[in-house]
Amino acid sequence: MFYESLPQRVAFSDMARPELYEPLPKDWVVGTSDIMGSTAAIADGKYKIVNMIGAAVISAQINGAGGRAFPYVFGGDGAAFAHPPEFAPQARAALAAVQVWAREEFDMGLRIGLFSVADIRAAGHEVGVARYRVSDGIDYAMFTGGGVLWAEAQMKAGVDTIPAAAPGTQPDLTGLSCRWNHIKSRNGTILSLLVQPQDGVSGAVFGELAHAVLQAVRHLDRGGHPAPNESLSTGWPPPGATLEAHASHGDMPVAKRKRQILFEAAIAWVLFKTKIKVRGFDPAHYQRTVGGNADFRKFDDGLKMTIDCDTDTIAVLVKLLEKAEAAGTIRFGMHTQDEAMMTCIVPSIMEDNHIHFIDGAAGGYTQAALSIKSG
Repeated sequence: MFYESLPQRVAFSDMARPELYEPLPKDWVVGTSDIMGSTAAIADGKYKIVNMIGAAVISAQINGAGGRAFPYVFGGDGAAFAHPPEFAPQARAALAAVQVWAREEFDMGLRIGLFSVADIRAAGHEVGVARYRVSDGIDYAMFTGGGVLWAEAQMKAGVDTIPAAAPGTQPDLTGLSCRWNHIKSRNGTILSLLVQPQDGVSGAVFGELAHAVLQAVRHLDRGGHPAPNESLSTGWPPPGATLEAHASHGDMPVAKRKRQILFEAAIAWVLFKTKIKVRGFDPAHYQRTVGGNADFRKFDDGLKMTIDCDTDTIAVLVKLLEKAEAAGTIRFGMHTQDEAMMTCIVPSIMEDNHIHFIDGAAGGYTQAALSIKSG
């Protein structure tokens, strides 16, 4: 398999090097999604729902893949992924199922699309992919070349590539969870940052700028990682219990599923407080692994980061990025808030392959993207 054969890089700075990315085979497909009305949802305090739906797109693809590795990326109010051609029908069905679920469970519209790499290349764009290993249990895909952005633009323009699923269709969202408390900034600010190359800027030139951004935050603890190593807390009742119930109730009433989640969360709360090991589950190890597995920075046709930083660091970044923007190299957007939040996909608490997506808790990537559009 193409993706499984790619080397897993362990230095995030390597992801700024375009020569380390491999082009997707031309017969592969790229899936995209985007929540309609996410700005209004943020204003209504529903950004946790927005993140949940974005992560649900990936969860449905993971469960449909049955353990097969494939590239995907979380973007806050949406997600993107790629599959070889033989899995396109399953990918299409899973996307359509999430679209129905988002509308019926949360009254949220979800745009979806599936595009061939051949069509993306014919439009003058590339989809390069690399694998970044964040821990012994997890690696994340990085994308470059502008192809994913092109596919998202086609989707938002109304190019319809996926037929609607029947009402009541339920996606398989096994493992989708959001039980952790919000993560308060330790340095003063949670910064959500998006940096994208201007049209025509080479990967090498953008890579140099991205490397400079990473150098500017290098002094921060673990490069600005928002999640502490061992002091993550769940609290009780967990803040995302209702959302998780909507994701996992299946044919069961939502209220009954929520009661199950609250019971499970109460047990977890006790274990995390006492650090008692039960049947091979080590809560202290699990908490450490959560932070190590978290996806707080990525390359997704640009650089995206949600970092815990101070005002001096933000000032340095603004100066650096404004200079590059004036030179016609990049466009960028920022959004600041006091907390980060985490949405998770946990196939099993007994394994170390659980996935944790980090975003700003008050609009994060979605608000940062808005500032690009209005700039």
